[in-house]
Amino acid sequence: MNDANGSKNKLSPQQRVELLEELKERFEKNMNRHKDLKWADVRAKLEASPDKLWVLSEMERTGGEPDVVAFDKKTGEYVFYDCSPESPKGRRSLCYDRQAWESRKEHKPENDAISAAAAMGVEILTEEQYRELQQLGEFDLKTSSWVKTPAEIRNLGGSIFCDRRFGRVFTYHNGAESYYAARGFRGLLKL
Repeated sequence: MNDANGSKNKLSPQQRVELLEELKERFEKNMNRHKDLKWADVRAKLEASPDKLWVLSEMERTGGEPDVVAFDKKTGEYVFYDCSPESPKGRRSLCYDRQAWESRKEHKPENDAISAAAAMGVEILTEEQYRELQQLGEFDLKTSSWVKTPAEIRNLGGSIFCDRRFGRVFTYHNGAESYYAARGFRGLLKL
């Protein structure tokens, strides 16, 4: 994985050990998210993919608390989602995409969700994936998360986000250039 400057993103041996331990603890504490999966198998894949391990470290560093939520039998890939109780703290106050960011004449946020996700090496969750996540627990009770917006909505200047309130998952719309301190994004990584 290369960053914007083209340099190689690597974790030190100590960082790898600490991240693997953090991921293992989260995996074991939340077995309801990945029934029938074994940590040893996940760990073997992680150790064979240092570039993906770096991406997971970015998810962790920005408050995402990544965890395995599925295993795709067709591709042989483990799927990680951000499982933090609220939208990741280090990824809030972002408008939806670069086009929206550029359209703002003043008070531009630091970045946009789509660009930040790409820089980290993750995909932003779709509405369907967000609803799948909500089957594993209760997330975004106080915050909200941008989700991948269908082209027909985005072409009209809008974007969508989701949260959980009153025991239900809601999908809303906003102008893509909007941003709020309580709205971020959740990412996914396939390994």
